[in-house]
Amino acid sequence: MPGRPSFNNRVQLGEGTTFLPGKKDPSITHLIDHVLTHGYVILPSLFPTPLVSRALSELTRLESASLETSGPASHGGRNPFEGYQTRRVYALADKSRVFDEFTINETVLKLNDYFLQENYLLTSFHTVTIASGEREQSMHTDDGLIQLPRPKPLMGVGTMVALDPFTSTNGATTLIPGSHLWPDSRLPQRSEMIPAVMPAGSMVYFLNTVWHSGGANISSEPRRSLTVQYCQPWIRPIENMIVAVGWEDLDVVPNRLLQLLGFSLNDFMGYVDGRAPRTGVEMRKRRLIEWGIREREKGREGEEKFKNGSKL
Repeated sequence: MPGRPSFNNRVQLGEGTTFLPGKKDPSITHLIDHVLTHGYVILPSLFPTPLVSRALSELTRLESASLETSGPASHGGRNPFEGYQTRRVYALADKSRVFDEFTINETVLKLNDYFLQENYLLTSFHTVTIASGEREQSMHTDDGLIQLPRPKPLMGVGTMVALDPFTSTNGATTLIPGSHLWPDSRLPQRSEMIPAVMPAGSMVYFLNTVWHSGGANISSEPRRSLTVQYCQPWIRPIENMIVAVGWEDLDVVPNRLLQLLGFSLNDFMGYVDGRAPRTGVEMRKRRLIEWGIREREKGREGEEKFKNGSKL
């Protein structure tokens, strides 16, 4: 189609990653070059201290709230991958406006404009608090559930935002430089991992073909952070089925059809606030009902005030 990148322009990075390069902003050429070579780049002190302070205060509020309010992993993980000593608040875009700026930083979007195709999407956005005593997360790539051989098309990029300083002892994200170049036959070794050491307010940006993991926290303090992940625009159905189907009629839809519509999980892919999609829908229906009741009560109160005022 006119204006679309041509497959003839595809870039292959070693034996691991292919992608169609987009607009290259001259102001970030050095950052792009670092990602092309190493698979990642650290963006030091990207976010201002006042924003980080507001985010930490809001995170404290969310982690202190009930599981129903802040999500099923907000008091601790439910499996080894989430981390039993790791707290995660999913669906941040639904729970607070404090974190919005972390998703639309100009430098990050310029990087995305080069590595991802136009109209890319936000695919994951949640907090990660690794408490003291947490073990190393299993090594993985963020495209590991996509069963395609390397060299693999780039499906997305990941980021970790440091709300606390990332150190070599408090659970800093660890990664293997250059692992985006590897073929499938090259397997990672823990000894190859390096920690993304960086001050609070910084971000590490990496291709999702890079091997990485959460680090072990052997310090006495938690390591608080956000992950903001983006994916290619074509990783979605042509028709948005979950929005297209009426939620009020889900009980009469055959279960197999519900799965095909997207009310299902592929491993953990497709979750809603860390829960199964159908559970997420029922929770939102309840919220809408409660909102409707509150609005109706406000309307009644307004009518009473009007009537009383008109009698004066």
